[in-house]
Amino acid sequence: MTPPPEGDAAKAALRERLLAARLDRSPAARASAAAAVTSALLARLARVRVLAAFVPDDTEPGAGRLPAAFTQLGARVLLPVVPDSGAELRWAVDTGRLAPGRFGLSEPVGPRLGPTALGTAQVVVVPALAVDRAGTRLGRGGGYYDRALRHARPGAVVVALVFDDELVDALPALDHDRPVTAVVTPSGGWQELPTGR
Repeated sequence: MTPPPEGDAAKAALRERLLAARLDRSPAARASAAAAVTSALLARLARVRVLAAFVPDDTEPGAGRLPAAFTQLGARVLLPVVPDSGAELRWAVDTGRLAPGRFGLSEPVGPRLGPTALGTAQVVVVPALAVDRAGTRLGRGGGYYDRALRHARPGAVVVALVFDDELVDALPALDHDRPVTAVVTPSGGWQELPTGR
């Protein structure tokens, strides 16, 4: 078996450390972070007509508040659906009803849209384990969002949600990684990022 390239090995080790730190956060810290992240998002998304977002799991910023809070926007909200086979996200309009999906992730109930539906969104809110100040995003390693973001429309704002200590100076980046244009943290709120990688 061939060892993973150096960048992949570095990312795997970093993912393991970040996931462990998320599991160690107290319920009170998670709730406080969710409230702050939600408030920052709603303030910046007030004029958005079509939004693509995700349903945070219990360890992610926004857990327990998103996507329900997006109903205040009056926008069309698309949520991801991980297909039973293949590695390209599908999308569905959020109707407020969620069901368990692949990998134990919550997903919207209703008709499925294809991968290109993401191209209708003005803003795409993505999960991340970490983001660096140049816009490099570290996901969980499945590549679903890197593939999905190929369908984002030109000029779409791509914003990642992370805890304060997960906004870092630098991350290992590979050619297929898709950068984000902004990040939201509980203490820092919405922060624009240069994406000149």
